Amino acid sequence: MASPTATRSKLVIVKNLFGIFLLSAVSTVSLTAGQAPALRKAPELAFTIPGEGEKLLSQYRGKVVALEFILTTCPHCQAASRDLTKYQQEMGKRGLQVIDLAINALDDMRKPNEAEEMVTAFSRNFQVGFPVGYVPRPQMLTFLGVLTNERMVVPQLVLIDRKGFIHYQTSISSGPDWDSVAKEPALHEHLEELVAAGSTTTARPKNKMVAASAPQK
Repeated sequence: MASPTATRSKLVIVKNLFGIFLLSAVSTVSLTAGQAPALRKAPELAFTIPGEGEKLLSQYRGKVVALEFILTTCPHCQAASRDLTKYQQEMGKRGLQVIDLAINALDDMRKPNEAEEMVTAFSRNFQVGFPVGYVPRPQMLTFLGVLTNERMVVPQLVLIDRKGFIHYQTSISSGPDWDSVAKEPALHEHLEELVAAGSTTTARPKNKMVAASAPQK
């Protein structure tokens, strides 16, 4: 049997160790609470705009970019493009640049001139008030960080600040995050937030948006 002195010594050691653990835990929580996750820098992306040729996403640095990947045949994409036209008209002079990129324009071995005709017709038919271009699907998947075997809904929307940092990006599948982030009035609030923020890139939590639509074909 241990002596009373030895028992008291063990209790003191355990108490001290518990105090150190508790202090460490509190310090960790305080550090985490005081630091928001770092924003992700938007990868470079090359795409084609009819009449303008190849563009780079980095060329739009200095503007808030709402980059939307679409299927020209998708009703949800068509509706979203009409909504974003409203925001382009409302916030364009304050630095918003909306861009639609069709990921189906080069399907079925279409040539560049045929792809340009497809996206031009989309822009005309749905009265889109901002540039509509096209990009190969693999480049879109790489940009979004999506694996080729993952099912994905469209449209996919990415909101990028003036310095090229992604603040909001859709999830690849539909779900409640879409209502809480991308559905009105939330999307308007996000765009207003980024336009009003000027060139700041202060780290902040990154929300996920997901647009409810048919799976990518």
